[in-house]
Amino acid sequence: MAGLMSRASLVVKAKFSKLLDRAEDPGETLDYSYEKQLELLQNVKRGIADVVTAKKRLELQETQLQQSVVKLDSQAREAVAAGREDLARQALERKSGLQQQLQTLDEQAKGLEQQQEKLVASEKALSAKVEAFRTQKETIKAQYSAAEAQVRIGEAATGIGEQMADTGLAIQRAKDKTEQMQARASAIDELTTSGALEDFTSDQTQLDRELGAIASKSQVDKELEQMKSELGSGEEKKEIGQ
Repeated sequence: MAGLMSRASLVVKAKFSKLLDRAEDPGETLDYSYEKQLELLQNVKRGIADVVTAKKRLELQETQLQQSVVKLDSQAREAVAAGREDLARQALERKSGLQQQLQTLDEQAKGLEQQQEKLVASEKALSAKVEAFRTQKETIKAQYSAAEAQVRIGEAATGIGEQMADTGLAIQRAKDKTEQMQARASAIDELTTSGALEDFTSDQTQLDRELGAIASKSQVDKELEQMKSELGSGEEKKEIGQ
C-alpha cells in the first residue's frame, strides 16, 4: 500500500512539474530575478546611506564636544587667574571627560568609515553583477523569443502544431467525404444509365426508355443500310462506266 501511494505521489509530482514547465515563461522568471537583485542593490545603497548619516551625526557630536573642550579650557584658565583653583579643577575634570568621549567618538567614526568603504565596494561589485545579469537576461529573452518564433513558424509550415494538426484532420475529413460523395454520384449515374434506378425527375417510365432505345437502334440500323445501299449503287455505276 505504501509503495502504491509513493508511486501515485510520484506521478502527481511529475504531472504537476510538467504543468509548471508549460506555464513557466523564461522571460518572466528572468525579469523577476532581476527585480530581486535590484531590491538587494537598493538595500545595500540604503545601508550605505544609513552609515554615512550615522557618521555625520558623530562628526557633529565631535564638533560640539571639541567646542566644549575649548570652552572648558578657557574657563579653567580664567578660574586660575581669578584664584579659584576649585573651579579650575572642575572645568578641567569636565574637559577630561569630554576628551574621553571624543576619543570614543573618533574610534566609532573610524569604524563607520571602514564599514562605509566595505559597503561601497560591495555596492560596486553588486552593481556590476546586476548589470551583467541584465545584459545576459535580455540576450536570453531575445534568443528565447527567436527560438519560439522559429518553432511556431516550423510548426505552421510542417503542420506539427496543435492548430495545424486540427486543420490537417479537417482537410483529410473533407477529402474523404468528397471522395465518398464523388463515388456515390458515379454509382448513381451508372445505375441510372443501366436502368437499375428509375429517374423520378423524368416523365418517361422504364418501358418508355426501353422502347425509345429499340426505336433508336432501329433508326440507326435503317440509316446504316441506306448508306450501304447508296455506296453500293455508286460502285456499280463506276464499273459500268469503265
